Amino acid sequence: MDIRITSFGHLHGPAPTDAHITLDLPHFRDPQVDPSLRTLTARDRRVIRAVRRTPGIRQLLAATVAQAQSYARGPSAAQHSLHIAVGSAGGRHRAGVTAHLLARRLRRRGHQVRLRHRDLHRPVAHR
Repeated sequence: MDIRITSFGHLHGPAPTDAHITLDLPHFRDPQVDPSLRTLTARDRRVIRAVRRTPGIRQLLAATVAQAQSYARGPSAAQHSLHIAVGSAGGRHRAGVTAHLLARRLRRRGHQVRLRHRDLHRPVAHR
């Protein structure tokens, strides 16, 4: 099954409307509250480490992989793709890292995954 993953920031626009699964991450600690991480993005090792260490993220990833694999086992999976959207406030930290980690886990299980970071390039969003 072809899987698309889009990370996004709510403060830069709405969630993708064609997503089958949407992960909304406001309940997880935001790395940008640490001033030393604020201007970094999901591509920076320190941000990746901070998100990976966030309580609950690993369980969320495992549950989402299980859900995606259930879709992939469905009777019409070969004819359809699956779109997973991963959102946070600005889309530069939690959403980007979580989307990347999810894509990696799904690829390891044999899925073709296209990853797009819609808002990673945008400036830090101020609430």
